[in-house]
Amino acid sequence: MFELVVLAPQERVEAMGDALMDELGALSVSVEDADAGSRAEQALFGEPGLPAPREAWLHSQVQALFEDEAGATQAAAALLAQPWSSELRLQALRAVADADWVRLTQAQFAPVGIAPSFWIVPSWHEVPPDAQRVIRLDPGLAFGTGTHPTTRMCLRWIARRADAAQPWARVLDYGCGSGILAVAAALHGALEVQAVDIDPAAVEATRANALANGVVLEAGLPAQARGEHAVVLANILATPLKLLAPLLCGHVAPGGQLVLAGILERQHEDITQTYAPWIDLAVADSEEGWVLMTGSRGQA
Repeated sequence: MFELVVLAPQERVEAMGDALMDELGALSVSVEDADAGSRAEQALFGEPGLPAPREAWLHSQVQALFEDEAGATQAAAALLAQPWSSELRLQALRAVADADWVRLTQAQFAPVGIAPSFWIVPSWHEVPPDAQRVIRLDPGLAFGTGTHPTTRMCLRWIARRADAAQPWARVLDYGCGSGILAVAAALHGALEVQAVDIDPAAVEATRANALANGVVLEAGLPAQARGEHAVVLANILATPLKLLAPLLCGHVAPGGQLVLAGILERQHEDITQTYAPWIDLAVADSEEGWVLMTGSRGQA
């Protein structure tokens, strides 16, 4: 197989992807942020009342896979023949070694220990002998496999706080992704769990993961979030967390806990100030440059 890699501006990515798949014979097309890892890195997100998520990053790296070199070369020539080809930059045209992609993907995901007795275990792995609570979770279209520091910190908080408190009456996982936090809350005794996300694929992934783990929860779009909760979890990013401050705080019951993640260490003071009118937040955990922030809503 051969891979064609092209750097493209945001406004060209969707049309390029359609052309590569529908007209130029690509087996698959993927898009990555060409600025990933730099200060120019940007997140794609959408929230109620804001514009819809963008289709691509400001500088996008488009990767297309072809069966042979001829197909990849013809596709590159077709793209470079367009009137707007000056906006593109051909980065690579290279052979890709044959591989067992399923096995390689599975090898990237090993069991993740959250607490001595609480583990995230892909379905193809054996459960560790000391595990008492286990989430069976396979990587899919939605974010959240337990491997990212922000997810691990949220899961640690759930494990520690749930075991030290009475069962939570209601828990809201806002921006649920794969539903891993919602499933964890249910496994730790929450009586009612609601999970919402702007991405329908995330909602479906959450429902599937709940079923796979034998827990009951309600999953839907953000507009379906309702009422006050003993715990509100939001593992998103700092910018949407700031925009969502009034909404998230409004879902926290008197005496309830707000748990925020997706925040870099350098961003925590800004988040603290944003939430100050409703809830006093403090850093509760940190890992690899990320922080977990929590706070309690005062009793009415």
